[in-house]
Amino acid sequence: MFFFGGFSEADAQSSSGARYEGVATCAGSTCHGRAEGNGEIVRQDEIATWQEPSSASGSHSRAYAVLASPRGKQIAASLGLGAATSAPACLGCHATYVPVTKRGPRFLTADGVGCETCHGPSSNWLAVHYAAPATHASNVAAGLTPLKNPQVRAKICLDCHYGSADGNQFVTHSMMAAGHPRVTFELDLFSALQQHHDEDGDYVARKGRTDSVRLWAVGQAEAVRRSTDLFSREAYGTEGVFPEYYFYDCHSCHRNISDGPKRKLTFETNPGRPIPFGLAPYNDENIIMLSAAARTFAPGRAAAFDAASKNFHRAMGQGRSQAVAAAKKLQSESAALSSALAQRGYSGGDAFAVVRVIANTATAPRFTDYAGSAQAVMAVDTMLNAMVRDGTITVGAAAGIRANINRAYAAVRSPETYRPAAFRASLGQAARSIGALR
Repeated sequence: MFFFGGFSEADAQSSSGARYEGVATCAGSTCHGRAEGNGEIVRQDEIATWQEPSSASGSHSRAYAVLASPRGKQIAASLGLGAATSAPACLGCHATYVPVTKRGPRFLTADGVGCETCHGPSSNWLAVHYAAPATHASNVAAGLTPLKNPQVRAKICLDCHYGSADGNQFVTHSMMAAGHPRVTFELDLFSALQQHHDEDGDYVARKGRTDSVRLWAVGQAEAVRRSTDLFSREAYGTEGVFPEYYFYDCHSCHRNISDGPKRKLTFETNPGRPIPFGLAPYNDENIIMLSAAARTFAPGRAAAFDAASKNFHRAMGQGRSQAVAAAKKLQSESAALSSALAQRGYSGGDAFAVVRVIANTATAPRFTDYAGSAQAVMAVDTMLNAMVRDGTITVGAAAGIRANINRAYAAVRSPETYRPAAFRASLGQAARSIGALR
């Protein structure tokens, strides 16, 4: 297993005997089960937020139920998995899927992705985490997952929102061919969508203030680290005589195909991808963003990362062994960047700097494909929200340029309507509008 930052293999071993007690153990009205968030220390309506039936904040609780939907049944039938609600390949991400021997009496797989998927098995800390003299540090020592550490948080999210080598947490190209949605990841945005706490003075005193720019940057580094690690593993990077196409840019191949007498190219040359003509490109959406983060926050490491990235793409035209060696080098550079970005201090002007680098002439030509462009819009939106949260700009100022952000989102609303030149124009306009607020 991968444990980064302050969460080590020793921590994992110390809690290896811990039991998953289930969502019901957190749902008391004096704990996290109130109908209204009016608790003194924490909101205490966290279960209601987790169960919200229509918003993104309830997506984890709905994860198991979608396996019984028509789409879930269709995917499972196409792949010969039997019932999706009992297939390990599905349950690994659509539920808190742990061995029976690690389940407490109130544990239910049907709860979906429950509290302990993110916060860790609770048997060793459940009874002590809320009572004096408990602190966040003492709870972590008892087995609570330290999600305030961005590297740890990214690891937990990426297990399902990219893939894991720990088993039953990898979306194959076959699954997507059967109907599974394309997987994407952005740590700060996903954290905001799932947030079920108030970051008030008490929270800051216990855990420190969340830095959205740090979360975004570290999340990009960990995504590239995970991607290249899995790709370099034979069991994940190949499928028979073919590469595992999950790792590649879906929409570079899935475009209109014409066999008319005059060719019409369905792609643009990308300076970040020195690959042979006609070769399926690796999905580099997080690589593009990490390159921007490196140039902004770790310029001393940026050249080495960009060189490793180009060498990785170039190796795709050389052979599997060369690509694996290049992937491991890129993984190493990503790991170094992750640590540098996690340890760095951030200031109020950093979000502006990120937006400028993403939209400048060095980065914009790389937005030739849908996935990278969608990632760029999420990044720009994340930075705008960070500016508001940090008080760098006012809510009114942000609202005044929301139309520009929405035009950029509209440009990536659907891969069928994506047009690279139109997207770059809308992204540039949004970036200029943000820059004018500085």
